[in-house]
Amino acid sequence: MNRRSRRPSSSTTLRPLTGTRLAETLIAGWQPLQRLDTAGFALLRSRGITRRAHSILALEPPTAADELGAALDRVESLVAMAGERPTHRILEGVTPPALESLLVERGDEAVGDSEILELPLTGSLPQPHPSAAIATGALDEPWFETAWRLAPREGEDARETMHDILAGTPAVQVRLPAGETADAAVGRAALVSAGKETVAVLNMIAVDPGERRRGLGRSLSTTLLALAAVQGARRALLEVEVDNTPARTLYRSLGFRRIGGYHYRVHTGPDSAA
Repeated sequence: MNRRSRRPSSSTTLRPLTGTRLAETLIAGWQPLQRLDTAGFALLRSRGITRRAHSILALEPPTAADELGAALDRVESLVAMAGERPTHRILEGVTPPALESLLVERGDEAVGDSEILELPLTGSLPQPHPSAAIATGALDEPWFETAWRLAPREGEDARETMHDILAGTPAVQVRLPAGETADAAVGRAALVSAGKETVAVLNMIAVDPGERRRGLGRSLSTTLLALAAVQGARRALLEVEVDNTPARTLYRSLGFRRIGGYHYRVHTGPDSAA
């Protein structure tokens, strides 16, 4: 589209989003159902659905080797009590290298290599797509039905869990039609407070496989960015898996740049006794 809206440029340079501030923003954008903070670790629980909301993240763990090992044992014992294998989110600039070294030494498997991308929402932004169905604030049920149809998850409690995760943070929610009846693309921008700043965390972006390569992903993304800016967001974040080349190419073409990354370390040894 040629029409563009002018987003006033801020006179204050955006503070870099790094360290625990970045980690907390990502957590808030994909809100776990439960969170327990202990010994410098955040234990995120969401009925076993989605690693982002059901894993362990070291935020400010002990630095001394013996204290770090004891803290690791403590948080993993809580996971073992639920009969599960520990899954650690290894976030660049946040997770201490010493912790990952411990996990590597015991043979934990590395999976889910992803990038964290950022885009300042300043200057001119495209107008929202004229056919977009837009909802803001609380979880919109028609939007959720479309999101679940286009991007379902596996697991006995997956539908209920995804509903509760998505209801955890106010958001801009967009559906785009491909014709007169069916919605073919869906996306969400969670509106997260990071200090005095509002950050839009984009997720649940999905396009019907039969409607791909028609520009719906781009139209959906630009609509979310424009609406998030109207809601006061000064920057957007998103997480994308490294092997998702089409999505990474799209986001780079929109101006997103890499500010970090993460992967997971999944315990593959025998389960610890509860």
